[in-house]
Amino acid sequence: MMLFAKNFSANVLLSLTLLGASALHAAQVTDDRGVTVTLPGVPQRIVSILPSLTETVCELGYCARLVGVDRYSNYPASVQKLPQVGGGLDPNVEAIVALRPDVVLMAKSSRVGERLEALGIKVVALEPKSHADVQRVMMKLGQLLEVADAQRIWRAIDAGVSAAAQSIPPHLRGARVYFEVNPGPYAAGESSFIGETLTRLGAKNIVPAKLGPFPKLNPEYIVRANPDVIMIGQRSADGLEQRPGWQSTRALRERRLCVFPTEDANVLVRPGPRMAEGARLMAKCLETKAPTLAASPGGADKAPKS
Repeated sequence: MMLFAKNFSANVLLSLTLLGASALHAAQVTDDRGVTVTLPGVPQRIVSILPSLTETVCELGYCARLVGVDRYSNYPASVQKLPQVGGGLDPNVEAIVALRPDVVLMAKSSRVGERLEALGIKVVALEPKSHADVQRVMMKLGQLLEVADAQRIWRAIDAGVSAAAQSIPPHLRGARVYFEVNPGPYAAGESSFIGETLTRLGAKNIVPAKLGPFPKLNPEYIVRANPDVIMIGQRSADGLEQRPGWQSTRALRERRLCVFPTEDANVLVRPGPRMAEGARLMAKCLETKAPTLAASPGGADKAPKS
């Protein structure tokens, strides 16, 4: 009887020890919904349905744990071989479930979070829109994946943006820029990560922060703002010069237009680890297209009131 009691006590102690160790190893993160998500351990099977999150997971060294992505996640090249589960806002829930993920990474604006959670799948919603957001998301995913040097990776990105800013000659600073994210037109405002990069590059964004990070604009607003430089992706640029009134803008009159091929446009509009590369692309545009300060009187004061 005494031997049974000793064995029983030993087994209970072992179980409690293992339970405590498991609890200590549990992965936990609070996402952008304010929801604290707890996983039994570091996730081994990840589905990402936002390209910037896909790229961040890979930059953190865990590309091999991705088992599925959205149709737009195409970098690095290795993720193009993974099963695709549809678009980020309305992905194929059945396809996600079939991949048996430990966690699904998604934008806060995605509409499938509650449905996935009802099926017992853990969801982490993160949606970076500013430089601070990109840093925060990098740290959150580093926490989730137990990456010790996530802060070092962010510092390298930030240093790359600073280096791009330092490459702009003083006489090219102050150019008034319109950056179109996609037709609508939707613009990158001052408060977006793109807008913040432009500010660091010494450019003046014609879309003030009060309009939000990515506002849909009345095309007439852009014509009245009369930007010195227009930055736009190839897919949005078709028919640009046929838009009513746009030929009167300084950017089009003087051919101060940067049209980015799709691959570069993807770099520019994704708030993730390639942000420094995006800064270099914008810096190159300003170096080749921005007017000198002497040729651009009035500066930001010429922006229309909204």
